[in-house]
Amino acid sequence: MISTVDPDARHGHKTAAHGFDGYKGHVSIDPDSELILATTVTAVNSADAAAVAALLAADLPAETAEMMDEPLTVYGDSSYGSGALLTSFEQAGVETRCKTLPPRAPGGRFPKTKFGIDLDAGTVTCPAAHTVTLRKIKHGQVARFGVLCAGCPLAENCTSSRSGRTIHLGQHERQLAAARAQQTDPAWRSDYTQTRPKVERKISHLMRRKHGGRRARVRGTTKVAADFQLLAAAVNLARFAVLGLNHQPTGWALSTS
Repeated sequence: MISTVDPDARHGHKTAAHGFDGYKGHVSIDPDSELILATTVTAVNSADAAAVAALLAADLPAETAEMMDEPLTVYGDSSYGSGALLTSFEQAGVETRCKTLPPRAPGGRFPKTKFGIDLDAGTVTCPAAHTVTLRKIKHGQVARFGVLCAGCPLAENCTSSRSGRTIHLGQHERQLAAARAQQTDPAWRSDYTQTRPKVERKISHLMRRKHGGRRARVRGTTKVAADFQLLAAAVNLARFAVLGLNHQPTGWALSTS
């Protein structure tokens, strides 16, 4: 507990050198109208992907076995490119535009993508054409090259371990590999770069005023979430003014040019 007056607050870090206490505010928006559709608040030390269920509660089916009448496309940065979330989107029939980071290896050595991974055959082939069988472990699978790395001409660029190179595959490796392959499509990248920044702009609207979303004015998750939702409603009202919403004899409507 970091506060005697707000036991729900937590320590968080934007970067290794920049820390803060409190909460995270999450929003989902409609990229066409740029209106905020949903908000939620979580502890600042929680993963961003943990808020997705609350943000998309009105859009996703109650059961993952059910499919939506109309396909939903979800955009998000790399914080939402986790294997578990990609799997849940796939089961719900959601088209994903969430960036998935490529795997990296320390010291600039060969990353996992340089290895030929055949999940159906259960094998992994290294850049030197050595093939080993995948073995199941508690949280996925592992390929150990062991003595095959001894005397290999590519060993210096592959591993510094005396026991040889080891490749770990998570439970959602198939979904992650598919997402990374999808991101190489120029059409995917163009759609992502044109659409996702809209939510960043909306977040800046929530943060820009002195008493905006950057500082909690109340205590406790429930009250902070309600205050954040009220702020989002105010930002939506300003957006309605930009869109030209006005009352006509037939009801509320947007102005047309």
